[in-house]
Amino acid sequence: MEIRAISWKQTISLRQSVLWPNEPPEYCHVEGDLDASHFGVFIDGLLICVASIYLTSNSARLRKFATDTRYQNQGIGSKMLEHIIQTLRNNCIEIFWCDARESAIPFYERFGMQASSERFYKADLPYYKMEVILYQKNST
Repeated sequence: MEIRAISWKQTISLRQSVLWPNEPPEYCHVEGDLDASHFGVFIDGLLICVASIYLTSNSARLRKFATDTRYQNQGIGSKMLEHIIQTLRNNCIEIFWCDARESAIPFYERFGMQASSERFYKADLPYYKMEVILYQKNST
């Protein structure tokens, strides 16, 4: 298994097949993709997991995190998230956050993330904003 930076265009096929199988590929391109950082997990050259990170001055937002259904529940998403969090810490990013489906809260809690909002809905699915402090600037 190899985790490496990829282009936003490389994320589209997996985003579509996992997140929006009934939508056209164009639907899977989101605002900010051109400036975001994108990561992929490869096994034997096959892209099986993607995640995109959208940076602001002191925070990073995880979006469009998708693992090929044939490879889910095997720890691949966990390895991807560990890699991303370490990369963000190395770059002194203070806050890491995402909008998590309610069903995924236990997954994100394993990485120290906590709900920081009330429940809200996207397309009739319940979500929470989850976040974790990765790095604190010295106040000297």
